Amino acid sequence: MTGALVLAGTPMGQPGDASPRLREALASADIVAAEDTRRARGLAAALEVTIGGRLVSYYDHVEAQRAPQLVEAIADGSTVLLITDAGMPSVSDPGFRLVAACAAAGLKVTCLPGPSAVTTALALSALPSERFCFDGFAPRKPGARHDWLASLRTEPRTVVFFESPHRLAQTLSDAATVLGDERPAAVCRELTKTYEEVRRGGLRELADWAADGVKGEITVVVAGASEIDDDADLDSVVAQAAELADAGTRLKDACAQVAAGTSFSRREIYEAVLASRRP
Repeated sequence: MTGALVLAGTPMGQPGDASPRLREALASADIVAAEDTRRARGLAAALEVTIGGRLVSYYDHVEAQRAPQLVEAIADGSTVLLITDAGMPSVSDPGFRLVAACAAAGLKVTCLPGPSAVTTALALSALPSERFCFDGFAPRKPGARHDWLASLRTEPRTVVFFESPHRLAQTLSDAATVLGDERPAAVCRELTKTYEEVRRGGLRELADWAADGVKGEITVVVAGASEIDDDADLDSVVAQAAELADAGTRLKDACAQVAAGTSFSRREIYEAVLASRRP
């Protein structure tokens, strides 16, 4: 008997999005490893399916402990179905460790395609989708978040990331400061659910909207950087930043705005402006 690990995408909000293959796998797998066993039972009930095998929990804090046990079960011939609360396992959800362990052991790993917040948001964003990158969740700490955003300043691909609703406004505000107020973006909320909402606009506009409070599961899509002008002159860029600052823009914000579209960093421009003002 040959065992296998089966990854399955689960609905993000509408049980009707479940594939017939997911229904079959829930009923036939020897073991169903679920991020939340209560939600797994709820999904099975909504799909009118009886989970046929053993149901075990598989979430972040037990992943390291449980992965070897599941690998052993697969090696002994069991079929293990791995599901998370919504979307595809191992994509910002538990699963990577188990997939890697199975691959290292030469065990079969297959996937039942299904819903994904990443590609759904990308399709709805009205932003270029030929080339994109996914960055998981935005960093929580301000310093790490600023450094991450700075790394995206010259990224030409559309960027997709997750954010919690209570940090969304600050992250969008930081993004506007680092990437520019007018950088096109989309905030996708409660995808596929009853209160699905997609807000499109510049980063500053979206930050102002989010300041009133936003609820639900959030996926953010940000347009890639425009073509970088490698011939931009530092003196002219510094002059632009100084002019914005003299007009009332905070100097750091002014430097971030003019840095977009050039090969110069915000810090480099900021330090050059300060140097130009020294007697």
